[in-house]
Amino acid sequence: MTRVLEFVVALIIVFVLAVIVGLFLPSHAHIERSIEISHNPRHIYDVLNNFRRFEDSMGAGLKAEDPGVKFHLSGPAYGPGATIGWTGDSAIGNGTLVNKSGTVDLANNGTVVWDLTNDWHGKDKTFTLDITPNQQRRITRVTWSYDVNYGWNLVGRYSALWIHGQPATIIQFGLDSLQNMLAGIANVDYSTVHPGLYATTAQPALLVSTKATRTVDDIDTAKAAAMKEIRAAMAQLGVKQAGPTTTVRKEWGDTTFVFDVVVPINTSTLTVAGKTVDLTQLTPAGAAAATPPASASSAGAAAAVAAGPAVGSTDQHGQLVVSANVRAAMMPAGEVLAAPWVGESGVQFMVKALEAYAGTHGYAFNESAAPAYNQLASLPTVSDDSQIYRVFLPVTNAPAQTPDQLAGRTQAFTALDPSLWAGSGTAPAAETKAAPANKKIDKKAGKKHEARKRPAHARKAHRR
Repeated sequence: MTRVLEFVVALIIVFVLAVIVGLFLPSHAHIERSIEISHNPRHIYDVLNNFRRFEDSMGAGLKAEDPGVKFHLSGPAYGPGATIGWTGDSAIGNGTLVNKSGTVDLANNGTVVWDLTNDWHGKDKTFTLDITPNQQRRITRVTWSYDVNYGWNLVGRYSALWIHGQPATIIQFGLDSLQNMLAGIANVDYSTVHPGLYATTAQPALLVSTKATRTVDDIDTAKAAAMKEIRAAMAQLGVKQAGPTTTVRKEWGDTTFVFDVVVPINTSTLTVAGKTVDLTQLTPAGAAAATPPASASSAGAAAAVAAGPAVGSTDQHGQLVVSANVRAAMMPAGEVLAAPWVGESGVQFMVKALEAYAGTHGYAFNESAAPAYNQLASLPTVSDDSQIYRVFLPVTNAPAQTPDQLAGRTQAFTALDPSLWAGSGTAPAAETKAAPANKKIDKKAGKKHEARKRPAHARKAHRR
């Protein structure tokens, strides 16, 4: 009996000592981890100011703890109020992050604060992410801090002794994943680009697939030859141009530019080789291929393949064959990320800027399936440096507007005047000159050489 009493007394003493020690433990805990990333600080801020890339970056630590974790977004797409929640197993439980605030200055020093709700001990739990660029070293330091208050919860105060365990591990894993994710985004400065999200409608069009070496002269020559064939086809078909001339980028190689020249037309019903075809009913691309007649001999079949698909048939892309090089098809409807650009030589740079913007804001794109394109929105007689283009990147999984649209920074696309091309098929419409901010980017993209024979653009295309 005496030993039992001694054991009880010992437990009481230990408990009292634990309470006394707990009272002197700090009621607030703080940890932080940092990483240096060789990437544009504005890109990093944009990734952190929305949760659309959270699963690929900062949330990777949660996925490492529980590969089956499920994420769900709610609230605004960007900035304060943006929310992401997750449902996981016992290792991470359920939780929610709410973007409390996000600020960035002219030097790209940024801070983003997330409020955290989960089953970790404590209350008033917050993540603070500080972005500090070092222009001399061309790196950006990202510091992720975790703060929590325990109040008079003595169990919580003791849990702070292990705060360098799970919270710190998840933070470090998230920083490493952020660095890896940013490596897949073109390191292009888009700070003066203010793109918007728009819905496009399907349009019937005539097109020619062509290519040229990457000089402005050769590209212009290829475009002119393609337009000559398209105009001849328009005259033969009795159709008119119904929109601005469009260049669809197929491949921006090291030395060669592969592209389509596309001209919208005023009807989706064409009569070719005596057959009337509704372009809206064409077989989807890749689902049909032109073949020679079944009765043809082997030699005849080979000759037919070498000569290409017959006029009036459909080619391997599901496009109507109008002539040897001209095809007819529907330009598909969809959502695009778009911005204006002044100057022919920088159009391909704008494509990279839009890809980077989409990457940091969580808009999916696939240039193999849906390539970027641009529309000439000024008269072809205007000098190369002054030509106005609308540059488009087809995207999916995007909200209704970009943060630039929400903030009123986006230059709205004005309606183009159809009278500038209707009936002639030669002159696309004029448009208000794009914002001067684009010229800053043009300096970084590379001004055109004084000589007429010059590279269209020196940057390689980086694909996601």
